[in-house]
Amino acid sequence: MADYAKWLGAGLGWAFGGPIGAIIGLFLGSAVDSAKKDQKKISYNSKRKKTKVDNTQPGDFELSFLILSAVIIKADGKVLKSELNYVRKYFIDMYGSKRAENAFKLFNGILKKKISTPKVCAQIREHMGHSSRLQLIHFLFGIAKADNEVHLKEIEEIKKISGYLYVSDKDFESIKAMFYNEEFNAYKILEISNTVTDNEVKKAYRKMVKKHHPDKLKHLGSEHIKGAEEKFRQIQKAYEFIQKERGL
Repeated sequence: MADYAKWLGAGLGWAFGGPIGAIIGLFLGSAVDSAKKDQKKISYNSKRKKTKVDNTQPGDFELSFLILSAVIIKADGKVLKSELNYVRKYFIDMYGSKRAENAFKLFNGILKKKISTPKVCAQIREHMGHSSRLQLIHFLFGIAKADNEVHLKEIEEIKKISGYLYVSDKDFESIKAMFYNEEFNAYKILEISNTVTDNEVKKAYRKMVKKHHPDKLKHLGSEHIKGAEEKFRQIQKAYEFIQKERGL
């Protein structure tokens, strides 16, 4: 676990403060103390100012995903093996088996604790750019869908998290439509209604491409590009569906 703590600590620019820092300290103990000592050798500002550029560090994103995943998994009052497997598979796909198992140990500890979602989200919102927050919501929907069932409480919890993270209703509904079959699904993904003109469809598609392009998450490392590409493909599929439907 100590090696994982050092890896995590090296990537964190802000998590040792506030509620997220408390969660880390609770589970990593002396290992985090060691990581914090290592941090002194790394130049960073734990109270860095907000910027329009998304400078989220990989460690920031990964820990945020672990904590919010625990919130979603517990939302329906039960912890399903399929949902746990989704989180485990995510980390294995991203980092390999050894590092993933260490992350999962931390995750299992988080599951047992009560989390103040508003406080955690406020800390994430303060230091994480919009593109990274959108990707977090996308991953959370993936967890909610892991058992192939639509759980209203899980959707409601993601909706709350989206609000706490200042993710707009349109963005929330767009990402949700990527996971659940709904009427006018393709239009919802592009954040438009089915009554818009063909030109407005094209304009909406260009806007979504710009907003969700995988390059916007390249600062998180190649491991996270895969998730961003999946979201991007959903946008392309939605546009292709509308093109075919309208004969564009």
